[in-house]
Amino acid sequence: MTIDHHFYEPKDGHGLPHSPLNAVIAPRPIGWISSQDERGVLNLAPYSFFNAFNYTPPIIGFASNGAKDTLANAEATGEFCWNLASEDLAEQMNLTSAEVPPDADEFALAGLTPAKSRVVHVPHVAESRAVFECRTTQIVPLLTASGEETVTSVVFGEVVGVHLDKTLLRDGIYQTAAARPLIRGGGPTAYFTIREEGRLDMRRPRPEDVLPAAED
Repeated sequence: MTIDHHFYEPKDGHGLPHSPLNAVIAPRPIGWISSQDERGVLNLAPYSFFNAFNYTPPIIGFASNGAKDTLANAEATGEFCWNLASEDLAEQMNLTSAEVPPDADEFALAGLTPAKSRVVHVPHVAESRAVFECRTTQIVPLLTASGEETVTSVVFGEVVGVHLDKTLLRDGIYQTAAARPLIRGGGPTAYFTIREEGRLDMRRPRPEDVLPAAED
């Protein structure tokens, strides 16, 4: 099959109505990050460049495109929380994406409840069905291929406390679809959710399943 590709070099622009990068790398989980500054002023903001990066210890990270309040707070206090943005919290999550002054409390603006965390000092979203309490481990400025710094830094944090809604556990296994996680798609407004009917189960193949049989 021959595919007719639209090809471009990013340095020359994509030539499309909207950058396809965010649409191709999809779906992207939302890093709904709660933090606070050294005075205790709360902040809550969603980041669509977010993921998990290590099992033991568990480490997650999000990319801050520019010097945002969350980045400053995670660096100054050494703590933050990730909160699951589920379908039922879509409007509240979207409200927290507004660019407001640093002293504005996004919890209050979105009508959300700050809940006391168990390990870190930063509160988390009480309405969220899954929460990771984190301690900042690294803040890494991203570089171009030529070694120049970009405006983006990735904040990594070790997960030191986990909150899970017990109704999302079935025989001890977390049910991803039941949590209705909100995920980011392409374009400036596109979000999606996960449904059980979209599930595909595949076990990792054994070496003997993929390697050619040895000759006698």
